[in-house]
Amino acid sequence: MQSFIIKGPTKLEGEISASGSKNAALPIIAASILASGITTLKNIPDIVDIQNLLKILEGLGAKTNFENNVLTIDTKDIKSYIPDKKLVKNLRASVLLMGSILARFGKVEIPTPGGCFIGPRPIDVHLAGFEALGATITQEKDMYFLEASKLTGNKFTFGKISVTATENILQTAVLSEGESELRLTAIEPHVTDFCNFLVKMGAKIDGIGTHFLKVKGVKELHSVEHEIIPDQIEAGTFAIAGAVGKGELIVNNFIAEHHDMLLNKFSEMGVNFTLGKNNITLKQNRALKPINIQTEVYPGLPTDLQAPFSILLTQAEGTSNIFETIFEGRLNYLHELNKMGASAIVSNPHQARIIGPTPLHGTHISGLDLRAGATLIIASIIAEGTSEINGAEVIDRGYEDIVGKLTNIGANIERKEEEY
Repeated sequence: MQSFIIKGPTKLEGEISASGSKNAALPIIAASILASGITTLKNIPDIVDIQNLLKILEGLGAKTNFENNVLTIDTKDIKSYIPDKKLVKNLRASVLLMGSILARFGKVEIPTPGGCFIGPRPIDVHLAGFEALGATITQEKDMYFLEASKLTGNKFTFGKISVTATENILQTAVLSEGESELRLTAIEPHVTDFCNFLVKMGAKIDGIGTHFLKVKGVKELHSVEHEIIPDQIEAGTFAIAGAVGKGELIVNNFIAEHHDMLLNKFSEMGVNFTLGKNNITLKQNRALKPINIQTEVYPGLPTDLQAPFSILLTQAEGTSNIFETIFEGRLNYLHELNKMGASAIVSNPHQARIIGPTPLHGTHISGLDLRAGATLIIASIIAEGTSEINGAEVIDRGYEDIVGKLTNIGANIERKEEEY
């Protein structure tokens, strides 16, 4: 086990850059299985989730090389359709292997995927989509067995907008016979990047960036080279850190059109920021106003930025409200913030109230999930005294070289190995 030791408060000044998008890289890596050849991917973040997915692909027979954020995947020798059960259990994104393996081999055996516990995340909509395209599905305990002698295009409406379900069903639809019409598809920037990657491979997809996709199945796809877009969530997290800090911070690889709602909320609160070409500069010298935030599917405020945004609310002058519409269990981190001096009241699994401003102080806290962990890092940077955050490995799942990046802009943060 590892933890982060952070001494605060410190100013965050200088420049920091978001890495490649975790949420684009994971499905694109999974989709490399759709073709037999060598795929080259640039701007891949060096994070634990990527490393774990590559281990799964290697277990299936792929050869990979990952160096300086450039990844090559040779899928020619993949023969297995059964990914490693233990590795799948530790990675939520492994659910994306259902679509790619099924499309290439006509069958897949896979356990229920793991990941952060942020409330129930059933895969029913994934399974319904596969069935619509001709797959038969059986379940024994925690194992799913999918098989299709022939995949056939069909009309399918998602029960609710889901990023991973959209990506999963698309992988199968692009290699199905005939045409598919997919309604209520997700339109997040990383989904668009994923679609563009499939098109490069030879897929025929119309309506990219909308909630209605038309897919004309092709017989085969080919391996290509592709560069991943910047990470929307990491860029937003760093921007929030700059907004709550006392220095002048430039966040590079901040694509403004990916952050319409975040920027609207910054303006509503009185955050001082200026936009440049693919960057944002924050210099906070104003009192912050309390506001209400509500998470939504894109282009709304991302659920993955809800927790980091709460730090701004703890420093606003008045009462703010949070409405988490996507997941249950995503407000538990507020109990950790309260240990630091925040005044947060969780009304139910979806709603909370924060009263500010409150000075924060260092203490011993736990990063309950990936985004909660990043939130506690920001809180510890502005807090008085020393904080120790348990669960560094959880944070490493989504943030590349977090210690190095934050140290370069003035944070006093180091990693500590737990002794047994």
